[in-house]
Amino acid sequence: MKHAFLLFLSFTAAITSHAQKLKLALHLTRGNTYNMVNTTTSAIKQTINGQVNNINVTLSGTNSFKVLSADDSLYYMEVTYKNVSMKMDLPTGSVTFDSRKKDSTDVMSSILGGMIDQPFTATFTKSGKIRSIGNLENMISSVLDGFRQIQGVQKEQIKARFIQSFGSQAIKGSIEMSTAVLPETSVAKNDKWTVRTYLQTTMKADVETVYQLVNVTPTSYLIHGEGTIITNPKEPGASPMNYDMKGTIVSDIKVDKATGWITQSITKQNINGTVAIKDNPDTPGGITFPMSMIAETVITDK
Repeated sequence: MKHAFLLFLSFTAAITSHAQKLKLALHLTRGNTYNMVNTTTSAIKQTINGQVNNINVTLSGTNSFKVLSADDSLYYMEVTYKNVSMKMDLPTGSVTFDSRKKDSTDVMSSILGGMIDQPFTATFTKSGKIRSIGNLENMISSVLDGFRQIQGVQKEQIKARFIQSFGSQAIKGSIEMSTAVLPETSVAKNDKWTVRTYLQTTMKADVETVYQLVNVTPTSYLIHGEGTIITNPKEPGASPMNYDMKGTIVSDIKVDKATGWITQSITKQNINGTVAIKDNPDTPGGITFPMSMIAETVITDK
């Protein structure tokens, strides 16, 4: 009877331990800086008028997030770009832009270089969602104002393109795809929760991901995510291109237990559908063609 009682206590303790609820949240320190180093590789396939075009894109960058202050529910951050680069392998050849490139004749690289270490602000919730972003459009405008050789219509076109790729709405969704993975409530191992993110770059899309706490180590929380991504083809915007696409997204994430900051993340996307280019002088009457994209994003904290 004694052994049976001890076995019962051990079994009960095991169940209690397994079901223990954990609060996964950001625990950042005022004055500290946290880094996000990311590289996204994309393989894009388009078929236009029977001609297959393969495009490979590599986008890399490092952002730093300095905690200016915090309260019970929010972190107030100063965010800066430390480097940004993009390489595109097109059917016509390769093109590379890099903020570290020192070449005054390469205007796009020079503009990216002008954005380095220029601060903007972001307000984060404890679960990694962004409540607001400030001063980003002003920063982009200020950088472009420094290039006297870009004026008039060309300047406005470049400004619109940069805001579309690097403006508040674009950056909010882009950063949240990496940081907004934590549950709003306490969870136990194997519990699941759902996070919805809205992307607003050239391709506007809704992302819905179901995350699961798959393991807990002495130093990390391991999270697995599976979700869907669906574009908003009727979403108005300045872009002449209209995307009607959907697909899947799978993530494996390692979160530091002490800070809640992501130390490693691998996210894979597979989407396909059609792209419509509106009627314009370069494409009279417009055109619609199929497109698929396979992408992988790797994020570390150093």
